Amino acid sequence: MRLQDLPAALLDLSATHCRRQRAVIDSPQGVEVVVDGRSYVSFASNDYLGLADHPVLVRAAQQGLERWGVGGGSSHLLAGHFSVQQQAEEALAEFVGQPAALLFGSGYAANLAIVSSLLDRGDAVFADRLNHASLNDACRLSRAEFKRFHHNDLAQLERLLAESKARSKLIAVESVYSMDGDEAPLSALLALAERYDAWLYVDDAHGFGVLGDGRGALAEHGLSSPRLIYMATLGKAAGVAGAFISGGTDLVEWLINSARSYIYTTSQPPALACAILASLRLIAEADERRARLRESIETVKSGLSEFKYSVGASRTPIQPLIIGGEEQALALAARLRDQGLWVPAIRPPTVAAGTARLRLSLSAMHQPEHLQRLLSCIQRAAAS
Repeated sequence: MRLQDLPAALLDLSATHCRRQRAVIDSPQGVEVVVDGRSYVSFASNDYLGLADHPVLVRAAQQGLERWGVGGGSSHLLAGHFSVQQQAEEALAEFVGQPAALLFGSGYAANLAIVSSLLDRGDAVFADRLNHASLNDACRLSRAEFKRFHHNDLAQLERLLAESKARSKLIAVESVYSMDGDEAPLSALLALAERYDAWLYVDDAHGFGVLGDGRGALAEHGLSSPRLIYMATLGKAAGVAGAFISGGTDLVEWLINSARSYIYTTSQPPALACAILASLRLIAEADERRARLRESIETVKSGLSEFKYSVGASRTPIQPLIIGGEEQALALAARLRDQGLWVPAIRPPTVAAGTARLRLSLSAMHQPEHLQRLLSCIQRAAAS
């Protein structure tokens, strides 16, 4: 795009109700936040277990800063891999039941690493149509043949796999889809990967910490295979930042030697690894929080079913309320903000045209009065 085209392009975004603006948060992350100077009950964060401001994590980070300083200083392969990061990788691998793990600065970087390191021209990647943008970008950048199948359509995926003459194949899915909250049929997907000599890559950004007693989607479904590659982000239920990939020791060693988004970047602050270790302990002990979260999910699902809008089939903390038009979704979100509720409106291109929605993200720290206030306000706004 040319410099002179930018003003008109921004006006077009505004005219179609698709221009995004950042809200400035002036408080720690939590279910009660201060946004642009006003207090809200938040249903916008992926802090599913309410750990982002947990005092144990705060202390661990403070102690890590005192011990290790702030910056990583270099890439992991030069002089930036610290013993505490090694400890965190070993603990993460053990926690999710995999032989090895590798830390990344973000889930985006982790997705780029896997797909571009394992695939090239002559290979093929098979991706669910509702995959996150970072997975789609990784598939495009890999230079492999990029095949997309209809959401959770195993029959179409099998046809694509059977027809493929690719040297290497990789199936890429999310365990929990970020905009609908529904789940991938992981057992059946692994069976297809075994049948057609493919990798199965599972992005568990929204399952880690919540499913499988906190150990993630693979533990939830009791899955184990050398063909499985597992990724989870640490900035959602874990309450920290970054991401990790886990799998076989040869796979992790290959990533260390070939993943450009790992090799050519400065390592994370080593103090973050201290917070990650503390987070794993909290997640392991968070059965009560997960139980409260499940109760909140059931309360909201039951309440939303009474409204005129469509709701998703989700048993996860992500509860979509499908409005349809972008302008209508923005208007409903604005009415909720007027009532002190922070609920984001999600619009194209993040979701398909005609499916703009409110995305309700639930936390173990939401109280019953928060949920009843949310449902009452949606009911009043929908009726107006």
